[in-house]
Amino acid sequence: MTAAPPDLSVIAPMHNEAGNAAALVREIHGALEGRSFEIICVNDASTDGTLDELIALKPDIAELRVLSHRVNAGQSRALRTGVLAARAPVICTLDGDGQNPPADIPTLVAALTRAGAPAALGLVGGRRAKRQDSGWKKLASRIGNGVRKRLLNDEADDTGCGLKAFRRDAYLLLPFFDHQHRFIPALMKREGFAMEFVDVGHRPRIAGKSKYTNLGRLFASISDMLGVMWLNSRARQPGGWDEA
Repeated sequence: MTAAPPDLSVIAPMHNEAGNAAALVREIHGALEGRSFEIICVNDASTDGTLDELIALKPDIAELRVLSHRVNAGQSRALRTGVLAARAPVICTLDGDGQNPPADIPTLVAALTRAGAPAALGLVGGRRAKRQDSGWKKLASRIGNGVRKRLLNDEADDTGCGLKAFRRDAYLLLPFFDHQHRFIPALMKREGFAMEFVDVGHRPRIAGKSKYTNLGRLFASISDMLGVMWLNSRARQPGGWDEA
């Protein structure tokens, strides 16, 4: 007999996160104890011990599922792989480097699923209140977020925060492209969904190193932003539909 699907799927994309992976999974498990959930770690073709570290946890953490890309495909594709495999109607994502505290997951999920929430609420995003990164990285992020918010009018102050809770069915309506994960609020708004944002914690990276550079992120963001602006310009909403 197939087990009933969980209420929540937590998805953590990971690439070369040995030293962070196991600790993060244990912390997610502890933060959600007593709930109906699954943890989906998507190993994006890591070349270190990330996969071995995750597989070693499976006998002790029944809620853990480990998916592995055969070829490195990037964070957005890893996130999408996780959502496609997820069994719950509610998704919560967080970065695999351990900088997003799992203790904030219940807060985001409660805001998304609360009684009386707007019917169109599709996403509750985290906003890093006290970001634990270098000054240059924080400055670059502040400038990038400001430009993106002005051009896309996506209401988000911090799309780089990996902590997000959203409806799985809402996400699956969004157009997919590489680096999509940084534009989820804009794409949700394009499809007519409402969004809310709450402050969350942020921690220093313990092991490994960032997969992004300020310059590399800038060049990718410019072309991606132009693409999302084009998508927004071509959007048309029917205002719902009725069946006779």
